[in-house]
Amino acid sequence: MALSLGDLAPDFAAETTHGIIRFHAWMGDAWCVLFSHPKDFTPVCTTELGAMARLMPEFERRGVKVIGLSVDPLTSHEQWSKDIEETQGFAPTYPLVADADLVVAKRFGMLPAGAAGHATKRTAVDNQTVRSVFVIAPDKTIRLMLTYPMSTGRDFNEILRVVDSLQLTATHQVATPADWRQGDDVVILPSLSDEVARDAFPSGWKAPRPYLRIVPQPR
Repeated sequence: MALSLGDLAPDFAAETTHGIIRFHAWMGDAWCVLFSHPKDFTPVCTTELGAMARLMPEFERRGVKVIGLSVDPLTSHEQWSKDIEETQGFAPTYPLVADADLVVAKRFGMLPAGAAGHATKRTAVDNQTVRSVFVIAPDKTIRLMLTYPMSTGRDFNEILRVVDSLQLTATHQVATPADWRQGDDVVILPSLSDEVARDAFPSGWKAPRPYLRIVPQPR
């Protein structure tokens, strides 16, 4: 079955560049970003793994664990990591799952259940749907799913922005508007009546329309 927002992220045991992990246990009580790649030694993905490595301090500051996945064996990942460091200036410090048997990609719905063949017999085009980002909450539920075409590199600053929004809205009764960044105004959830909102936001709000109640970002 296809995964949806709010579904429990599949658990799995897999070999990674940091050893064998059990995904849910490895996550612990942290937020997690899982991002996947169709093949090692591909140009766009090489830049993406380097970009994520460069931004790791920002993810760590937010208490977010990062894990990559590529449909290739561990020995290939290890060689690719050296290329990434040499060409992008940053080595991946996060684990990279070796999914040569396609098991994890299938569990996350990135490949059809009938996909077959060892990774060494498959091309990047065969695996082109393994270009996803999942943001997973500490309760192991999926809060974001994005799938990109092979020709478009991912913007990991946007993933950071989404994490900021998800973490904020998990603890406050607000939503973040278009183009929101940390410190910008937010909107009160429409599920809150004005009466309840007055208790939650005693300083009041701006309301250009009754359904559009704008308040400073809660701290």
